[in-house]
Amino acid sequence: MPKIWFQKHTILGRFPWLDAAYDAHFKALLPEDTIVRQQGLPGRAFADALPANYVEFGQAETFFGWEFARQSVGAERAGYDAYVIGASQDPGLSHALSLTSIPVIGYGRQTFSLLASQRIQFGIVGFIPALEAPISANMRTQGVSSSCVGFEYMPGAKEVIGDALANSGDVRELVSLMDRAAEKLKARGADVVVCGEGLENELLWAAGVRETGGLPVIDSNGLTVVMADALARARAAKVWDVGANSYERRRLAPSVVRHLQEVFMP
Repeated sequence: MPKIWFQKHTILGRFPWLDAAYDAHFKALLPEDTIVRQQGLPGRAFADALPANYVEFGQAETFFGWEFARQSVGAERAGYDAYVIGASQDPGLSHALSLTSIPVIGYGRQTFSLLASQRIQFGIVGFIPALEAPISANMRTQGVSSSCVGFEYMPGAKEVIGDALANSGDVRELVSLMDRAAEKLKARGADVVVCGEGLENELLWAAGVRETGGLPVIDSNGLTVVMADALARARAAKVWDVGANSYERRRLAPSVVRHLQEVFMP
């Protein structure tokens, strides 16, 4: 019975229907015995309904990345079998991979690496243009940049996303913007579309939208939890293990980790 921790940028409770949509989404994709816990940022992190005005700053994302890394430690300590970072720019991913021994799956890394491994050309459609920089940097590090035909950012989409969330998932205007952006990416050779942020991914999934601009939409939120479940089960079955012999994987005594966490990650 795998337990998966799904970490998000949003604050739980700001849009209760959205939290419920994530739960229904994961339930539809995973075996009945898999448990997924959603976790957002602390309520005092920002007063806005959405984190969009913050994640476009690398400075703020550094703080969020620390929180995502910190939560990976808490997830493992609480007995979770896998940790998912549900954000396309994978904040805190590299640190989380060092801090924990459980599988850590990132929205961006998982999606892009899988598509590249299957020789699928993809384009990214988003609503926060500033995220192109960290996502592009991550793809270069992964060595998958040649599989991406480019980015398209939808004009006025931040407000459209906000309206869709406020209206319990009415995505008609969002779909219209997505279609136009996807058509441009299709003309550049894209086989599929990846949502540049998890929010529009979830809005489209909840509304039953699986295609835009003539291209399939990759469900990255769903992909991460499916892979988290598979990796957790494979690890439990001894199909794979990370070992503890490398610089990244050698482990301090739990008491030392707790001390360092109290000092540096209060």
